[in-house]
Amino acid sequence: MGKKILEPIRVGNLTLKNRIMFPPLTTGYEERDGSIGARSLGFYERLAKGGVSYVVIGDVAPVRTASPTPMLYDDSQIPAFQKLADALHAYDCKLALQLFHPEYDVQGVGRLIMEAGRLRAEAAKAQAAGNGEESGQLTGQAEKATKDAYAMLRYQMQHFVDEASLEQLGQIRESIARCAARAQRAGVDAIEVHGDRLLGSMCSRLLNHRTDEYGGTLENRTRYAIEVVLAIKEAAPSMMVEYKLPIITVNPDGSLRGKGGLEADEAVAFAKLLEHAGVDMIQVAQANHTGNMGDTIPPMGDVPYNWTLHAAKRVRQAVSVPVATVGRVVTVEAGEQILQNGEADMIGYGRSLLTDPDIAAKTARDECIRECLNCNKGCVDAIQNRRYISCVLNAENGDETTICIKDADTVKKVAIVGAGIAGLEAARVAAKRGHKVTLFEKEAQIGGQIHLAAAPPRKSEILRAVTYYEKILPTLHVDLRCNTIPDAAELNTYDAVIIAVGAHNMELPMPVENSHVVSAWDVLKGAEVSGTCAVLGGGLVGTETAEYLAAKGHSVIIVEMMDKIAAGESATVMPLITKDFKEHGVTEHVNTKVHEIRDNVIYATHTTDDTEITICADTIVNALGSKKNVFEESGIHVPCTWIGDCSGERTADIAAAVRSGYHTANDL
Repeated sequence: MGKKILEPIRVGNLTLKNRIMFPPLTTGYEERDGSIGARSLGFYERLAKGGVSYVVIGDVAPVRTASPTPMLYDDSQIPAFQKLADALHAYDCKLALQLFHPEYDVQGVGRLIMEAGRLRAEAAKAQAAGNGEESGQLTGQAEKATKDAYAMLRYQMQHFVDEASLEQLGQIRESIARCAARAQRAGVDAIEVHGDRLLGSMCSRLLNHRTDEYGGTLENRTRYAIEVVLAIKEAAPSMMVEYKLPIITVNPDGSLRGKGGLEADEAVAFAKLLEHAGVDMIQVAQANHTGNMGDTIPPMGDVPYNWTLHAAKRVRQAVSVPVATVGRVVTVEAGEQILQNGEADMIGYGRSLLTDPDIAAKTARDECIRECLNCNKGCVDAIQNRRYISCVLNAENGDETTICIKDADTVKKVAIVGAGIAGLEAARVAAKRGHKVTLFEKEAQIGGQIHLAAAPPRKSEILRAVTYYEKILPTLHVDLRCNTIPDAAELNTYDAVIIAVGAHNMELPMPVENSHVVSAWDVLKGAEVSGTCAVLGGGLVGTETAEYLAAKGHSVIIVEMMDKIAAGESATVMPLITKDFKEHGVTEHVNTKVHEIRDNVIYATHTTDDTEITICADTIVNALGSKKNVFEESGIHVPCTWIGDCSGERTADIAAAVRSGYHTANDL
């Protein structure tokens, strides 16, 4: 029996070739004026090439905004979107633009920001002309204009929905309609109405306190959204119209998650109004307006898989138009089951398609798919911090026009020493290029430090990274030899050698006397510890080790020399760690430098005021960092390259390890 996820579906006047869609994600790839340039084009074209049937470009603004987002506010931008539409159509992939308007006066804030920019430019000219006094005055004016702009922005993010005049709302509605008309002229297939942001604020009983025809009852609060839909349909009558319906969900403790949008009962009623207004498809998603992207796109272990499906099911039962679901639908199997159960009609794979853009094509060929970890480190963190989006497991994101796996000019025998993530990726890429690859691993299993990373609370999903290589490497005929350390004589029988032997928990740099000290790595491997545990080092490993010990019932103290713990942790994960530490009573000592350890007592100094601190513990856990492993290469006479943790003075994170392995193997 064929897979339902590969079956075509009729949506409005469109036929989508399968049920796999790329939902709206802010990528950061667009040009400075919001147009679609080479980077965006390459990214979206790669998705189409991989078999996706429907791509939605996220957060397309119909007005010029200072926010880094795609924009279609001027006719001069139409050709770039036309080029994108043509590129996707070549693969029978339909294109939608998600139109939105921020919940603030874009023009008012923009004028202040532009004025600040003008003043800075004038200040630079004055400085270049030798007029320091004038330059200083202009710089001061520029700083004031910038402060005024952001003060206005902060205020309006809270109050614009209540204070926007009917004239302003009308202008915004018309700008959205004009944008839809431009999209139609560009050959775009569909418009997705962004039901969050301004529209979600207008719909929300939590954010909308208006007393006019746009406030109060459900009918009034949703009136503006319906008007926007009708304006789009009038301006672009040939386009399919989708609506992203944000749902305010309920957390396990009874609190509400999200503010913009509608709670479930009202959302179902609104879905019926949307269908009546002519909306062709409804995408059910989590509502935003919380200040943390993790509430909308949650990291691993935070919420169940398919976590918004309960709302999508209710909406689908209430309407006759297709319904799309998004939210931690990680695998094709999960999406297939949802479709087979009749709980939704389309599956949105956002982060998953960053990880593997070939989900549809590989499903059709029954090939192994690289699955998303939901770690949020390369994607959601990037959205929140205004950086290019990427996936830690995919070295090609954002560089699809310049980076791809190349067929080997000459087939080589390649030895890779070490089957951590860097070595595994190198083996995959080298084998896909056509090289004959042997992968040596001294342990009984592959994966290296990933097994340590999977031990703390909420982290087990990271093992999907290893599972992928366990599946894919045999299909590429990689000769895997575990429990094996090759010597120089054996390695010299190959044409090229890649060393990926990783790192180890470094030794404590301070004097230690008569104390029970264990490494964080040993703890995460299951070493027995007792009593109160003091974790030295509040980086990622130390923080997660502290969580691991606290979950096992230990009283935990964490000691960090910097001013905060987990400085490199995902912004969407950090609130979960903070909550976990609070629940378990973990004690934090930041700005604390340890000098020596004697008789299980830590002697330290508070770096901000030089006060002395003593901390007593039954077990002291060394999490001060890692150091690269050394592999003796003096007898190796063939070309030898080091990758991953062992390749430099600083050890690598998973993204750097993957990219190190990918590029080295691709350059053989």
